[in-house]
Amino acid sequence: MDDSELREQLKQVEADLVRLREEVAEIRREIGERWDSPTDPAEIATVLTNAEQQEALIEDLEARRAQLLQRLGSP
Repeated sequence: MDDSELREQLKQVEADLVRLREEVAEIRREIGERWDSPTDPAEIATVLTNAEQQEALIEDLEARRAQLLQRLGSP
């Protein structure tokens, strides 16, 4: 894989990171807004699980970004 392909993959990973971080932040905001209102505990658990799964994806993407940067010779 040449540098241009690595840079394209890096660009996509970074775009995915931005998108996922925004989604997680929105989920967390929604949870915070519901904190005082009557809600279904199962629904809250599902929403929290979704946020945690997206945060795990973020960690995977951050690792992938680090690998790409290393292959490109960046610190």
